[in-house]
Amino acid sequence: MDRPELEVIVVSHGAKDLLRDCLLSLREHPASVPTRVTVVDSGSVDDTPDMVEEEFPEVRLFRLGNVGFSAANNQVLREAGLDLAPAGYLLLNPDTKVRAGTLDVALKRLESDPRIGMVGVRLEKSDGTLDHAAKRSFPTPVAALAHFTGLGRLPGAPAKLTQYRATWLDESEPGAVDAVNGAFMLVRAEAVRAVGLLDEGYWLYMEDLDWCRRFAEAGWQVFYEPAGTALHIKGGSSPSRRRPKQEIAFHRGMGRFYRRFDAPLNPALLNLIVYLGIGLKLTLSLAITMATSRRSR
Repeated sequence: MDRPELEVIVVSHGAKDLLRDCLLSLREHPASVPTRVTVVDSGSVDDTPDMVEEEFPEVRLFRLGNVGFSAANNQVLREAGLDLAPAGYLLLNPDTKVRAGTLDVALKRLESDPRIGMVGVRLEKSDGTLDHAAKRSFPTPVAALAHFTGLGRLPGAPAKLTQYRATWLDESEPGAVDAVNGAFMLVRAEAVRAVGLLDEGYWLYMEDLDWCRRFAEAGWQVFYEPAGTALHIKGGSSPSRRRPKQEIAFHRGMGRFYRRFDAPLNPALLNLIVYLGIGLKLTLSLAITMATSRRSR
């Protein structure tokens, strides 16, 4: 096709039925601008890529090994450096379904201000409530501890503990935030060229937060636009409980993010406490994962 104005990137790793629903939602609720949808299959062991090829001939398909989320998206984002790159890229998880008008709402917001480099929309869980990862602040050690222990999610918790979920911005209020969720990230191609690609040092998890941080440091605004909505079947494209490899990737990502952005600014003792905390959380998570696995046999 001629140069699209929007490129939608969906990275798949199995979860065939969810991916089908996601692609159907894009077919049923297209943007009003020329759009191309690309599925990057990252090592599915089932017939997911064959389903895409057979049922969605309009979709461009790349078949890769299990290279991870960042590398799979970068396969397409590298085109942002080409003259024929579209104006915007939408990173969309296969466990999402876009609603009518959402793509146009997000594009309109992106085009409303040249300082905006990334837009996220209201992500809703299956019960219609907000997926709080749709708008976030960069975590402090205290806010991260409160979030993972659940203290920051209690009703009436002080702002210092709820900071990670950007509770200062109402879920129905549009506004600039530190970060949006990688399940729906509309990015300006110009910003991608300035900021760079996703960091492939993250195999899975935390790469979206890292990218948002780099967008901010490069002077690009990240915006939450609740006028657009998408269903997010949270965790739908992965098992209900992460496997050991995924747990290790998640906690390794936490450490990588902290080491890159926060550790240089903090005293050595605080850094030691943070790293020990991440290690302790990983140990507990692996123990729970292994115990759950044994019970399910």
